Amino acid sequence: MERHITVPVAKEEIQDLRAGDYVYLTGTIYTARDAAHKRMDEALDRGESLPFDIEGSIIYYMGPSPAREGRAIGSAGPTTASRMDKYTPRLLDLGMGAMIGKGKRSKAVMDAIVRNGAVYFAAV
Repeated sequence: MERHITVPVAKEEIQDLRAGDYVYLTGTIYTARDAAHKRMDEALDRGESLPFDIEGSIIYYMGPSPAREGRAIGSAGPTTASRMDKYTPRLLDLGMGAMIGKGKRSKAVMDAIVRNGAVYFAAV
């Protein structure tokens, strides 16, 4: 099935997604890897707010993308999601709607996805 979803995502929009659906996202998607996740976790530990509204947000685990001359960005491929697993349940519990990455996720992340009605978009 083909789905068009606006970001930030509403739980009602993503609850019927199924493996194999083609999903087209429109809106702001944040990129963050393990170092950024660590900084977000440390900020939350200090009682600070995140630099963006986490509610319904999507974070894309994007690999390094040096831009070629004359280009704003280089390739924007997915990176391994498991490096963010120790930080992800907390972000999901705070309202993050989805993540985009590649690879397997830990049981703690899978449980948090189910608990919060979130989605892991596995990129290939």
